[in-house]
Amino acid sequence: MLDVLKVTFPFFALVLAGFVAARRGMLPLEAIPGLNGFVLYFALPCMLFRFGSGMPVAQLLNPGVFLTYLFCACVMVAFAVAVSLNRRIRWNDGAFGALVAAFPNTGFMGVPLLVALLGAAAAGPAIVTILVDMVITTSLCIALSRLDAAGEHGATQAARKALAGVVRNPLPWAILGGALFSWQQWAWWAPLDKTVGLLGDAASPVALFTIGAVLARSQMQAHARRHGPLRWTDVVPMALIKLLLHPLLVLLVGAAAVSVGVPIDPFALKIMVLVAALPSASNVAMLAERYEADNGRIAWIILLTTASAFLTFSGAVTLLA
Repeated sequence: MLDVLKVTFPFFALVLAGFVAARRGMLPLEAIPGLNGFVLYFALPCMLFRFGSGMPVAQLLNPGVFLTYLFCACVMVAFAVAVSLNRRIRWNDGAFGALVAAFPNTGFMGVPLLVALLGAAAAGPAIVTILVDMVITTSLCIALSRLDAAGEHGATQAARKALAGVVRNPLPWAILGGALFSWQQWAWWAPLDKTVGLLGDAASPVALFTIGAVLARSQMQAHARRHGPLRWTDVVPMALIKLLLHPLLVLLVGAAAVSVGVPIDPFALKIMVLVAALPSASNVAMLAERYEADNGRIAWIILLTTASAFLTFSGAVTLLA
């Protein structure tokens, strides 16, 4: 456990540094969108492209990993919505609560952390889960969030808008571009390859620092609540579902899939479980704000899972090692 903490500590320390910088005013809140833009459109696509181009296509486009993880994501969304809907939490807030319970912070935190712990081969299964969460899980939850006011037609329209957002997101394209380069065994011109490498190397520290800043901003801006007082029952159960139920579900479903012949090797299953054990994705708070959901609740769930994951994720690594 101590050896694992030695690896995970710097990652969570960078998140804490970003949180403190934003809370203390050392990082202006107006600068956070710029950091997000750098990570989303430059650094992280280069990192994912570099990992994708350096491994066999079969690892990047593994149908067993994709379908098994997708099944678990759908179960998580359904369960989280079912247990959270009540007179105060309707479809909009319930759907984004489900998204924050089912969508791990794989891109900003998971890929660099898992590679540091288990080597470059860990990037393959992790990248498959990113495709599931960005393309399907997010679109599904956005569509569900529209059921309050607009009915089925509104949900369909919201799903279309969500898919349009996926098309504009550079991360899936970076993954597919890396897979294409791997398949064709192409290589960049050396100076351009060096540029991609420098940007990719910047992804992990800047992304982790930005996660902390985003969490601080969300917490600071959540004081003016339109959704009534926040209760611990609105936050803690979703955090427990994310950190405990999600990895357990992936482990059990993955083991069952392997037992009936689904081609998932033990290492890939381990990565899937560790991805599920990651804290909630920080970008869900921005999505919740855009769709006028209870951003304060979402921010607290992300903050609680991120703080707790220092121990729970490290514990999961130790148990699966």
